[in-house]
Amino acid sequence: MDHTRMRYPFEASYQEIEANPDPFISAIFSSLESEFLVLPKGDGFIDYPVFEQAYETLKQATGGFGSLTVDVVFETVKRAPLTLIVLRTMLGFTPPEWAYVATQRSGIEVTQGFSRTLDRNIRMSPFSPLRLTAATSKRLKALINTACQLLNSPVPGTDADKIHRLDKADTREGAQTIRSLAGIGVPYAMLLYERFLGRPFAGHRDSVSELVGDILESAIENILVGAGISYRKTKRAEKISGFDQAPDFIVPDEFNPRVVIEAKITEDDGTARDKVTRVQHLGALSMAGRPKDSPKYEVVACIAGRGFGVRREDMKKLLIATRGKVFTFKTLDALIPHTRLKEFQTK
Repeated sequence: MDHTRMRYPFEASYQEIEANPDPFISAIFSSLESEFLVLPKGDGFIDYPVFEQAYETLKQATGGFGSLTVDVVFETVKRAPLTLIVLRTMLGFTPPEWAYVATQRSGIEVTQGFSRTLDRNIRMSPFSPLRLTAATSKRLKALINTACQLLNSPVPGTDADKIHRLDKADTREGAQTIRSLAGIGVPYAMLLYERFLGRPFAGHRDSVSELVGDILESAIENILVGAGISYRKTKRAEKISGFDQAPDFIVPDEFNPRVVIEAKITEDDGTARDKVTRVQHLGALSMAGRPKDSPKYEVVACIAGRGFGVRREDMKKLLIATRGKVFTFKTLDALIPHTRLKEFQTK
């Protein structure tokens, strides 16, 4: 072992951690790496050149947004579907919000499921002409009609302590400000693209949140497979006997659990606290009716993201619940040597 660096908790005894957890908390904090700067694209990601192509298509079809009418936009959307998402981004709405407003204004039921599915299908095939039934055509026209009404009209007045969602630089005065922004050299397409990704990139981050979590789970799974270790990877919200909330991995299986692994990523300290509580519960289950030094199974936490590096007290709870078995991306190579997983290694 390199004694010039801090020791990680999985290298110490439980008694050492209980007696003085602070240096081990610092060691975990030093190994945490935030994943929020790099995101997976996921299926249906729209790169800027593709988005800009759709923007230009809509701009040309409407004469520089001078003819934002239902008929013109509907025909444009049918042949270049991504223009519908450009239109939604001009509104600044999510698909469910647009569906709700369209239903209210048109009297035609546009469900949130329809709006979400349409949005995703378009992102998967941005320029494949839409094939519409009579029912879907009616709903699509309701969406477009609502957008045209809102985008062609100045923002209505509100009370002094409120702000309207369309009170934005490009839609404040209706079509007049849209045409002005699109025509004065401002990179309006880029503004809309960044709005499409959201706060910035938060909209996209929400859409790939499961993929972000899968990065850590995949890394753990690769380690288990590479070592020839039998394991059971649970599905989201799956019911497993003996666990009111199933851990992410059970070794060797749920019928004779010896190691359970929770893989958690969060960039938010509030969410981190919830995830620590979940691991604490697993720790309590492992000790139910057992002597202090003889848990039923070993609880292991593999964590990532800046959310876990905020509250020292939460990290202390995590160390106690796992008896020091806390690993990060940086220390995953120590996962097998420093846990009971080594007992199941066959390669």
